[in-house]
Amino acid sequence: MRWYDPLLYPLSFCYHLVTKQRNRMFDKGRLKSSSFGIPTVVVGNLSVGGSGKTPMVEFLVNYFSQKYKLTVLSRGYGRKTKGFFWADSSLGPGEIGDEPFQIYSKFRDKISVAVGEDRVAAIRKIQDSKPDTDLIILDDAYQHRYLKADFYLLLTTYQNPFFSDSVMPLGKLREAPEGASRADLIIVTKCPAEMDESMMKTYKKSIAKYSQAKTIFSHIQYAHPFPVFDKTQREKQNAIVVSGLANDRLFIEACHKRYKVINILSFADHHHYRISDVQKMVAMVKSNPETMLITTEKDAVKLKNPRFHEYLAEIPIFALPIKVKMSAKDEDYLILQISKAIAEKVQIL
Repeated sequence: MRWYDPLLYPLSFCYHLVTKQRNRMFDKGRLKSSSFGIPTVVVGNLSVGGSGKTPMVEFLVNYFSQKYKLTVLSRGYGRKTKGFFWADSSLGPGEIGDEPFQIYSKFRDKISVAVGEDRVAAIRKIQDSKPDTDLIILDDAYQHRYLKADFYLLLTTYQNPFFSDSVMPLGKLREAPEGASRADLIIVTKCPAEMDESMMKTYKKSIAKYSQAKTIFSHIQYAHPFPVFDKTQREKQNAIVVSGLANDRLFIEACHKRYKVINILSFADHHHYRISDVQKMVAMVKSNPETMLITTEKDAVKLKNPRFHEYLAEIPIFALPIKVKMSAKDEDYLILQISKAIAEKVQIL
């Protein structure tokens, strides 16, 4: 049983009242939501970080970029800038945020990526700058209710589902579980690869108390590691794990399955790496013969910062990419429902 500071209860209650009143004002039309001619799909959650939004956005990009002129729009959490920016080769994670930079790095030839904390203003800029855009996927905009999107995809993790969590600061929820009622589809992420039917029914039943949306399930699949700098480098059996995630437990477990883990360096989510961090990594690798550094895709793009190259070029460093996987039935349902929402918007126009 978890112990909570008694002071957190009144703070959580006050936060709940504020978010509940805000949602009520949007529901009654006292606060206005804007919709746009471009179909918009929101990928979000009720909790703070770690639900797998970026892999899900990449999953959708892989499919829908084949059919639409697509832009991914993110707030760019953790960036040092403010306002609207188009991602380009002159900007790094510090200017546009970790996740947008990762998405841009992987899909720059297929899609456009933009950041802006005011999503409504950002969409107007996208319309003005790239009028041929015919689909916008928003990463983490579920609580941005000034926007009325065409499809809301709500993610919640298997390990910490929203129905068993509490509102901040007592728990990690940004709003009460009732917020799930706005979702068009709910995905339980990071599930065991072989999740049994009885557990699925349990989760569906718990979620159904708060939402009428259908619930489907996904899990993480780790792909083959790739060298971050020198493509001729070969993997080692010994590894030092480096991660900066909201929750790196599954990543660390995956590394233990693949390698003999010598040491682990866990940093906070959206950590801004310093020279001292990199020097520590290099020293640890050099003090352990036949050892490499293994990290996440998100961290790899930050470690590729030119100011770190003279240090990290000396050691083998690999990134372990992840993909979203789900049953063929659930995958077809997800794509179908979003496609229907897009088609309905186009017909209205």
